[in-house]
Amino acid sequence: MTSLPAIALIELTSIARGVVASDAMAKTAPVKLLQSQTICPGKYLIVVGGGEDPVREAFQVGLHYAGQYLVDHLVIPNLHPQVLPALAAMQPLQKLESVGIIETFSAAATVLAADAACKAAEITLIELRLGNGLGGKAYLTLSGEQFSVEAALSAGVDAIASGLLLRSELIPAPHQDMGRALL
Repeated sequence: MTSLPAIALIELTSIARGVVASDAMAKTAPVKLLQSQTICPGKYLIVVGGGEDPVREAFQVGLHYAGQYLVDHLVIPNLHPQVLPALAAMQPLQKLESVGIIETFSAAATVLAADAACKAAEITLIELRLGNGLGGKAYLTLSGEQFSVEAALSAGVDAIASGLLLRSELIPAPHQDMGRALL
């Protein structure tokens, strides 16, 4: 997955309306449809990427179509290059150091936290899990030196809107088997 300068994410309670909004967003501006899929529990997730202006244009159209079915949303104009590979669970992990986990009640909150965490400290974003098999929750995992993981967790938590953070955790010295469990 290549790095894009900007992404927009829209999370809806209606699958049918999500499909319509996704189509309208893709037709509105020259953006790449990165995700257009159902997530638990019966929600729909749309992620588009591209240049900042086209992404914002598609985002506005998506918000219009989402209407009363909107759960959460975001636009990140200068997305950190680690976020998309972690979203696709394609981030290579060379060495497992301290581990940080942030768990939220929405997909958008987790993506926002991941971007903030990556920008705040020298860490490796391992994975973002957005809603599927999680009852609508989402989480991210990251690794690095303990002081970097602490700074990344702090920045990620600070980026999340009030009420959407479920929990954040730090494992300073994970057991060696945790590497397999996290990947």
